[in-house]
Amino acid sequence: MSHTVKIISIDPVTHNVNRYRVEKPKGFTFTPGQATDLSINQPEWKDKKNPFTFTCLNTDPYLEFTIKSYSDSEEGVTDHLRKLKPGDEFIISDAWGAIEYKGPGYFIAGGAGITPFIAILRQLHKDGKIGYNKLFFSNKTAADIILADEFKQMLGNNAIFTTTEDKGTPGDHRRINTGFLKTEVDDFKTHFYVCGPDPMVKEISEILEKLGAKVNSVIFEK
Repeated sequence: MSHTVKIISIDPVTHNVNRYRVEKPKGFTFTPGQATDLSINQPEWKDKKNPFTFTCLNTDPYLEFTIKSYSDSEEGVTDHLRKLKPGDEFIISDAWGAIEYKGPGYFIAGGAGITPFIAILRQLHKDGKIGYNKLFFSNKTAADIILADEFKQMLGNNAIFTTTEDKGTPGDHRRINTGFLKTEVDDFKTHFYVCGPDPMVKEISEILEKLGAKVNSVIFEK
């Protein structure tokens, strides 16, 4: 089923990421980590559907998306999103997706791949169940890190940010690879949640399995 929803607000999160809050259809629900097929309700854009993850909680009176805009994307959808204003509309589908919380473990994200984990971690924090979950979040530069302050507030030292192109400046500049995972992971028999560019997800999933992670404990969007 599709729903037409009006944009309530658009606010910057980083230099190229915005938070979009929209009307919530009556009775609409999702599991934290799930996404929707979204298009812009304008004649030339309404047939260009893209998957975006919900970053709000089910208890919020609105739906929220945290979206990175790419000026060089093939269809130009995310770049056009930046030109919208409150009152414009999205068309969204019912929720879908394979990423959901299965139990404590490690969240591994690259860039905008953090978005499925935002609602999951917010829900755990709200419920007092954040526990010993850890976040490894890789970006090119510190300016690219989405919601750094919130993740630190929720996870403390269990939020580790790495920046691969900020070398020469303070901070952690490691790639999330075999050496990193051997150093930072205490238990390879727990859950791993992985999201980011396809090559990163493939590489990390393969590394985790070689290091002893169970295939059904590595959770990513298939």
